[in-house]
Amino acid sequence: MRMIAPQPNRMNQPIAPHAVASMSSGASMDKVVPTNRRRQFFIAALLIGLGVACVFAVWHALPQGLQVAAADVRIAAVERGTFLDQIVVRANASPLHAVILDAVESGRVEEVFARDGALVEKEAPLFRLSNPQRQLDLLARQSDQATQISNLSNLRVGLEVSITDHERRLADLEFNVAQAEKQDARNRQLASQGFISNAALEESADKLAQQRHVLADERLRSGNEIAIKRNGLAQMEQAIARLDSGLALMNASIAALTVRAPAAGRLTDFHLQVGEGVTQNQHIGRIDDPVHFKLGADVDEYYLSRATVGRQGKAQSGEQGYPVEISRVYPQIDKGQFKVEMLFSKTQPPVLNPGQSLDTEIMLGDPVPALLLPAGEFINDSGGAWVFVLSADGSSAERRAIHLGRRSSSQVEVTAGLRAGEKVIVSGYAGFGHATHLQLIR
Repeated sequence: MRMIAPQPNRMNQPIAPHAVASMSSGASMDKVVPTNRRRQFFIAALLIGLGVACVFAVWHALPQGLQVAAADVRIAAVERGTFLDQIVVRANASPLHAVILDAVESGRVEEVFARDGALVEKEAPLFRLSNPQRQLDLLARQSDQATQISNLSNLRVGLEVSITDHERRLADLEFNVAQAEKQDARNRQLASQGFISNAALEESADKLAQQRHVLADERLRSGNEIAIKRNGLAQMEQAIARLDSGLALMNASIAALTVRAPAAGRLTDFHLQVGEGVTQNQHIGRIDDPVHFKLGADVDEYYLSRATVGRQGKAQSGEQGYPVEISRVYPQIDKGQFKVEMLFSKTQPPVLNPGQSLDTEIMLGDPVPALLLPAGEFINDSGGAWVFVLSADGSSAERRAIHLGRRSSSQVEVTAGLRAGEKVIVSGYAGFGHATHLQLIR
């Protein structure tokens, strides 16, 4: 190990003894320096203020809330005005009266007399079918009818013969009774004179009683027999009448193979072709009223309680408006909408086609003064429970709870949460997520 020699003084001078004593005691370094606390407090406060100012400046420099381009939103001011309790719907025209054409008979299309879209008169032939089975059924019915008519004729002849035979027998029996009465009268006269015995008188009286009994029995039996035959004849006539009715129906079914228009109008949805098979109850078309129309529209379910029968409205066709009235309300909800039918109150557009659309205003109540906002997509996104209200300088927007009253197609009644003059974002809120503050970027 290398030994380090002691280093000499930098000045190469020896240290004085009094200096050494002074360094070892530290007497020259014990001087007290006074502390300036006010200055320290001032410096600390200055540093804290600078820090707060920096934080505040940074906070203002950073964007507040969700950043949204101002050009992407629609802004409207809350205003006082008149609430027009009306809605505008897109209504479709349809014929006021229509007759559905369903096939009554089945068969093969032999002829087509009309075309889709043509105007047809009542009873005009539309098409003709062929059905061999119907022809066979008709021949069978005709054969049955001929047989029953022959049987009826035989019954009538038999009845007439029976009536003639009964009348002949009754005539003979009545003659025998008359002869017996005369004989009995003569015998009574002779017996009173004593020319014949009492035994002979009794014999003539018994013969008279017998002839009278035979006559009464014949009358009763012949009456019953003729009544039975007449009843059978009546039943046969009824059977033939039923056969006649069935035959008439069969002839009608044969005639129905030539299908005729049940009413005058425009033939629509008619697309039959020769050779095509048609089954019973198959839908083959419709005959529409070409002159009179009605309107049908889908309305948001929100208005179901207020869209009642009798509500007035106006359908717009070109530059002209035509008064309409709700005639029927279908309360079934389908995809958030229900259907209404409307009739023209006075006149209708001179040119109107099935399926044509018309913008139609429907009045749901009387105009009233109210605090208003334009209707917008925000209603669906927020349910009308809150909106984004702009700040005074328009650089930001904050979510605020509100309460809305009645709604129309263009206006919303504000009942609480907003003041006249405040500006609100009325476009959709779907892209804002759960944000409660918006920073509008110009």
